[in-house]
Amino acid sequence: MGKIAIVTDSNSGITQEQAKEMGVHVIPMPFYINETMYLEGVTLTQEEFYEKLKNDEPISTSQPSPAEVCGLWDMLLKENDEIVHIPMSSGLSNSCETAMGLARDYDGRVQVVDNQRISVTQYQSVADALSLREAGKSAAEIKEVLEAEKLESSIYITLETLKYLKRGGRITPAAAAIGTVLNLKPVLQIQGEKLDAYAKVRGKKQAKRVMLKAALQDMQERFAAYEEEGLMCIESAYTGNLEEAEEFKKEIEAAFPGHEVRMAPLALSIACHIGHGALAIGCTKKVKI
Repeated sequence: MGKIAIVTDSNSGITQEQAKEMGVHVIPMPFYINETMYLEGVTLTQEEFYEKLKNDEPISTSQPSPAEVCGLWDMLLKENDEIVHIPMSSGLSNSCETAMGLARDYDGRVQVVDNQRISVTQYQSVADALSLREAGKSAAEIKEVLEAEKLESSIYITLETLKYLKRGGRITPAAAAIGTVLNLKPVLQIQGEKLDAYAKVRGKKQAKRVMLKAALQDMQERFAAYEEEGLMCIESAYTGNLEEAEEFKKEIEAAFPGHEVRMAPLALSIACHIGHGALAIGCTKKVKI
């Protein structure tokens, strides 16, 4: 069996320190703030990001340069036979498509996985890749399994403010103004490629109830067979509001007894579009080895 390196990006929520512990490689996502480039988790911390967001500094997302991606691959292939590269969902960024194009020059030694994941669900894909590698699967076999199970996850997210959806053109200024006055909180979902609207409710307390109900319904219906086999993972995520997130985690644990709830900050690529104060819950199937 050849040696296989596992690569992902910082949208997985895996820090550089965690990457070393896990034995994977994380490409930091670049951001431009006031026309200066920062790298997530390397030259830009979560705290610095939210401070700049709070100050309304202009922030735009980007993708790793081809030179950076190929440079890492070339280095890894000196000591490994193959690479499994797990970027964020192709529906949310062009970085997956770019990586697939670059991989064509590597004669099958680099397998780029598009399994429509981000944040806590993308983290699970990386963990699954490690398990599959341990089980003796080739890079191509790992890619095949992860892509076959790409839709076996859900994320539900609620926001503190409509400001960033308005700024990104996802809602009109009038809708944002009315929503703010009425204390409307959208619940968004990621099931597959894109971030979509799921519900609109009054207040964050009600939004949390809606998310918990939606996740419970998924577990009892879409994922019922996997839950019986013990293959489901429950996750929570947040954007800068750790104390509030810890309280929501307790609510999730109460709703899903017997599940260990893994909590992590949401990827900054999502945070810059939804702002500080968001809460999320995720349900993800892990691969059966």
